[in-house]
Amino acid sequence: MPSFDTKLEADFVEVKNAVENTAKEIGTRFDFKGTSAGIELKDKEITLFGDADFQLQQVEDILRNKMTKRSVDVRFLEVGKVEKVGGDKVKQVVKVKNGIASEDAKKIQQAIKASKMKVQAAIQGDAVRVSGAKRDDLQAAMALIRSDMKDLPLSFDNFRD
Repeated sequence: MPSFDTKLEADFVEVKNAVENTAKEIGTRFDFKGTSAGIELKDKEITLFGDADFQLQQVEDILRNKMTKRSVDVRFLEVGKVEKVGGDKVKQVVKVKNGIASEDAKKIQQAIKASKMKVQAAIQGDAVRVSGAKRDDLQAAMALIRSDMKDLPLSFDNFRD
């Protein structure tokens, strides 16, 4: 029975490269000289450092540009709140989404059931497996998922006949 997996997974090699390129640009830009502006990556979390909110916004813009150049969808980024660190320094944590959240997986499953297609969707951990009798039905299910879940950068893996 043909099937495929729907996943939400960023290319972490490219994310790491984008963070390193951002750190390099922060080090060379004149407007960041002598400031505490910085960026670091730890366990799927990117931490931005700066002297003020405006500086954090600049670092985030640089990061988004570098990720776009490296073909990483910026919808993977989940920007947190700005926190005061000490003195006049601030930081912001940006999480890189990995895995479909359970409520999003349920939405995908319900959308497929409501469409009356001849396919079944099963939630398997942080992925959704869609299986059906015909390849055309599966391709229609992919199109349906893409149109219903525009805010998620989903990928479709393990397409099997």
